[in-house]
Amino acid sequence: MTDKVYNVLILCTGNSARSVLGEALINHLGQGRFKGYSAGSRPAGKVNPYALKTLEQHGIDSSGYRSKSWDEFGVAGAPQMDFVFTVCGSAAGETCPLWPGTPLRAHWGLEDPAGVGSNDEEAMAAFATAYQIIHRRVSRFVALDIAAMGEDELKAELAAIGKA
Repeated sequence: MTDKVYNVLILCTGNSARSVLGEALINHLGQGRFKGYSAGSRPAGKVNPYALKTLEQHGIDSSGYRSKSWDEFGVAGAPQMDFVFTVCGSAAGETCPLWPGTPLRAHWGLEDPAGVGSNDEEAMAAFATAYQIIHRRVSRFVALDIAAMGEDELKAELAAIGKA
């Protein structure tokens, strides 16, 4: 078993909902083996309040999250990423900046819960669904014995997780 902490960047367009849920779940479920980060190609400027409420409902601290640009992770001194996952369709098709190192990439797309529903109950239901999908994927990811896997095997598993 290695003591390495793996840095994981979750990318979306607005960095206000899915990517924030992913960052929080990486940090929560990763038990110190993983450090989650999130960013957006066109950040919304604030985290969706339903995302924060969803985290709180699951006993996850929602403080300290902010909507930020992926540019923050492409500068000297930024954490070196081991994994980069996109969680929305538009971010997967965009040109990503060059990342220091050689992070493994995967697309874990899912429907955007932001803007779904005409009332609080419908919006929270959409966020609950997104949370469940991301939780399932992150749980599978953090359970991997990454150090024992070859790169091709790991890439295949990351792709499979994105379809789960």
